[in-house]
Amino acid sequence: MFAFWKKYVAWRKRPKNFIVDTIESIVIILPLVILIKTFVFGLYQVPTCSMETTMLVGERFFAEKLVVRIVPPKHGDIVSFNPPAAVQKYSENYFMELFQRYLDWRIVSWTKRVIGVPGDHMVGTVEDGVPVVYRNNEKLDEWYLNQNPIIGVYKQELEGVAGMQPTCRRSFDPNYNYNDERQPFYRLSPIEVLRAKPYFEKSILPPHTPAYGQNGRMVDKFDIVLGENQFWMMGDNRLGSWDSRGFGPVERKMIHGRILLRIWSIDSNEAWWILDLIKHPIDFWKRVRWSRWFQLIK
Repeated sequence: MFAFWKKYVAWRKRPKNFIVDTIESIVIILPLVILIKTFVFGLYQVPTCSMETTMLVGERFFAEKLVVRIVPPKHGDIVSFNPPAAVQKYSENYFMELFQRYLDWRIVSWTKRVIGVPGDHMVGTVEDGVPVVYRNNEKLDEWYLNQNPIIGVYKQELEGVAGMQPTCRRSFDPNYNYNDERQPFYRLSPIEVLRAKPYFEKSILPPHTPAYGQNGRMVDKFDIVLGENQFWMMGDNRLGSWDSRGFGPVERKMIHGRILLRIWSIDSNEAWWILDLIKHPIDFWKRVRWSRWFQLIK
């Protein structure tokens, strides 16, 4: 052991060579970064409005990835997962599938709330015109659901995303016009609202309105018993969320993160907010949601 330590010290004290040191740093540090990002913690950006108003587009979140692999997610947890097999085609090759689930940047993570865990009997129905969910014959008190009206907005960045149309239903405060700068969630563009209208029968919907799929089926009605390693995922913005009501249960192996902390919140669609700041150095600061920075997520 002492001889090994002497060799290590001698190696550290060797004459420096920029090229060799750079290569060594890449060989050592890059795999370490990938391992930490894949299996310990991650930073997530919200790309859609399916979790409003718990999570808004333009917010960044911290998630742990270690405990969630050991201890199964529980009711109410907000988790990130790979698109289920009903949506995303995965390779039949074991190693290629692992690459797709952990390293393929083209596969975008989804974020929803865990409503059902293995063994749960999940029933969705509509009572007095309001969608409700029963779990094991007990009606859920879903305090986290979006309580605001939503409006259809066209989003070009969603073009080509598997299983999604290029629109989003975004929340707004009915006390102000949807494009008023005093809106607490988003500054909505009249052009984007206009372009979204062909996709929706009604562009504005009040909260707790039953949701219908593109085939006209009421998606709030379901009845399923979850099997082993199956989880029922739903978005807090039920009228703007494509979730287990459409694609069914999510296998545990697809879940790779549990959202814990909101880091910052900016009304921006840019993947890197610094780009938005460069392009709009004054307006950018008007779209920062200061009251939503550094908050634990429930």
